[in-house]
Amino acid sequence: MTPKAKKESAAKKDTTVKKKTAAKKVPAQEVPGKAKVSKRVPRQTVDVSPAVPAADRERLRHGTHHDPHSVLGAHPVPGSVAFRVFRPYAQAVTVVLGDLRAELHDDGDGFFSALLPLTEAPAYRLLVTYDGTVHETEDAYRFLPTLGELDLHLVGEGRHEQLWQVLGAHVMTHQGVTGTRFSVWAPNARGVRVAGSFNFWDATGCPMRSLGSSGVWELFVPGIGEGELYKFEITRPDGSRTLRADPLARRTEVPPATSSIVHASHHEWGDAEWLARRGDTPVHEAPLSVYEVHLPSWRPGLTYRQLADQLPSYVSETGFTHVELMPVAEHPFGGSWGYQVTGFYAPTARLGTPDDFKYLVDRLHQAGIGVLMDWVPAHFPRDEWALAEFDGRPLYEHHDPLRAAHPDWGTLEFDFGRREVRNFLVANAVYWCEEFHIDGLRVDAVASMLYLDYSREPGQWAPNEHGGRENLDAVAFLQEMNATVYRRCPGVVTIAEESTAWDGVTRPTHHKGPSGFGGLGFGLKWNMGWMHDSLEYMAHEPVHRKYHHHEMTFSMVYAYSENYVLPISHDEVVHGKRSLVSKMPGDWWQQRADHRAYLGFMWAHPGKQLLFMGQEFAQGAEWSEAHGPDWWLLDPSYGAEADHRGVRDLVRDLNALYRTTPALWQRDTDPAGFQWIVGDAADDNVFAFLRLDADGNPLLAVSHLSPVVRHGYRIGVPEDVPAWLEALNTDAARYGGGGVVHPHPVKPEPQGAHGRPASIRLTLPPLATVWLRPA
Repeated sequence: MTPKAKKESAAKKDTTVKKKTAAKKVPAQEVPGKAKVSKRVPRQTVDVSPAVPAADRERLRHGTHHDPHSVLGAHPVPGSVAFRVFRPYAQAVTVVLGDLRAELHDDGDGFFSALLPLTEAPAYRLLVTYDGTVHETEDAYRFLPTLGELDLHLVGEGRHEQLWQVLGAHVMTHQGVTGTRFSVWAPNARGVRVAGSFNFWDATGCPMRSLGSSGVWELFVPGIGEGELYKFEITRPDGSRTLRADPLARRTEVPPATSSIVHASHHEWGDAEWLARRGDTPVHEAPLSVYEVHLPSWRPGLTYRQLADQLPSYVSETGFTHVELMPVAEHPFGGSWGYQVTGFYAPTARLGTPDDFKYLVDRLHQAGIGVLMDWVPAHFPRDEWALAEFDGRPLYEHHDPLRAAHPDWGTLEFDFGRREVRNFLVANAVYWCEEFHIDGLRVDAVASMLYLDYSREPGQWAPNEHGGRENLDAVAFLQEMNATVYRRCPGVVTIAEESTAWDGVTRPTHHKGPSGFGGLGFGLKWNMGWMHDSLEYMAHEPVHRKYHHHEMTFSMVYAYSENYVLPISHDEVVHGKRSLVSKMPGDWWQQRADHRAYLGFMWAHPGKQLLFMGQEFAQGAEWSEAHGPDWWLLDPSYGAEADHRGVRDLVRDLNALYRTTPALWQRDTDPAGFQWIVGDAADDNVFAFLRLDADGNPLLAVSHLSPVVRHGYRIGVPEDVPAWLEALNTDAARYGGGGVVHPHPVKPEPQGAHGRPASIRLTLPPLATVWLRPA
């Protein structure tokens, strides 16, 4: 843009105000050596020049000034007050002091100055003329810093647990004036300026000040409110400039646009009752069955508010206690499903505003449904407008390129050893829980954080100070994050997606284990071993399953080493892995029977449950983020609709029985809550076990994974139960099964079996799971 064009553009709107007034011609009397003023003032002789010194002018013009407030604004000098204003493209600037008007001298290059015979710096306003149009505005450089010493100290120490209240853009009233405070951490920058829709993306006239050794830059811009677009123009150490989105922006443009948006929340929460009781029972002693959802594709095209009208009712109908949302933080590429985050503090704008997302969470809570959220602190993408080399040098990423580059995803890993970066992430975890009332964080890719040699070949990594492969910085970060979240947010749970045998993922941070490390402090951990082994078993033809019997029983060897979630997640139904029902062998009837039997086994197994959307009604196709679940399978006009609705009805009944049967969840982390009845019937493909609640009340689960009916199959049972009643049978006709059920109570016989003094005889349906409880 040419200088003339810039002047014409700036004439339409001032950089800091929205109020416009007509130009006023005021008769002025010239005071020698001073500004032209509209009232007679005493003459004073001074030798001070009001103009901005040449060195400061150059630094301001080139965006490398650390303290523009020390130069610009009103400053007492011997015998007067010097007024200095930097307004590029302005034709004239006048200072307004009550009914006094003082026109400043045009010093060139957008600088204006004058001396006024005052004893102290006053409150004042400016009249700025652009091509004959006059704008009345506040001067951003007459305001004191908006951040206090305690905030800056905590930022510098990496201990500000509500960092989002300090950094970013905040609408506020400061010294009696309404505007927006902009602040950003950029310790390597030579200078930082604010660019946005309010100054036509020309940041020249909005330099920020550096607040000491904290690395924080700050500017209060009066007259700017919510809804304005902005970015930070950073001058790098080499003198080049980069335009960056705000790392702590709480709202963003809809991708592919990348600007940050000034935001102020106006949502009024209605979930006080939910929050008050969510922490009454520890999560590992409470029912937790999770429906995993990718919000953009659950019902493609719906906004947060439209989802709020449909998702709570659907989840309530199917009986899940919680939803788990795949990442909702802003991300540039939808195909990443949200796992490559650029806006860690902003819900994705694709579906609405931050208040719209709060409305969705609120509605879920009011429906009695908890909200878990995938959180991604392991890495971030390299987009040049985001976090990568944010201020010209490695800042959020590790300074060692081998430690910074993530080997699998083409992204960058956070420098967990830098206290300010750790603070950015810990505060982010707290932010989602406190500001959005999230009930739990499922932390993605924990294993990639814990190991220095993760996906790296020899020579591509260096051992830690003890010679080991553990990333000690990441361990400390995860411990701090968990401890902070649990201290600040009662009732919230953290869940680790950790695929290795790391010792103590769900052990308290202050308890050291055999490895010498304190626990990581998570509440729950995804049981990736159970998922892998059990799906491997189910994929075998039934005739071969007897050779793989251990794949279904091995999980009980380590079931109480951690507090587990059993996950059938999105990762298991994409990229050629096939949907859950399509993993099963045989024809369509056998696949559905296996699918139902597997879900019955899963819901009875120790641990919490997680099922990805579409699997609750046996969708045959893999999930695609482009079109989401195949809801048409549940259309009554579809010929096989009953097959799919039957599976969904089973999931509904599994969840209903699960919620009302404490034996299935009360002692998930207590070995006394589980007893094998028969775990070695490999030739029969039978698994039978008891689940026990805190009072010893049992539920008997029997899974038979052969495609034949077994009549009179004897199973040992406790002798103190006079009769057993079938509570659930996945072969029931209403679920699409063959109807081999037990409609009447089953009484024990005194004949011993499986090491028990009594036994019952059951007709085992083919490819089915049966639950029985005392009659």
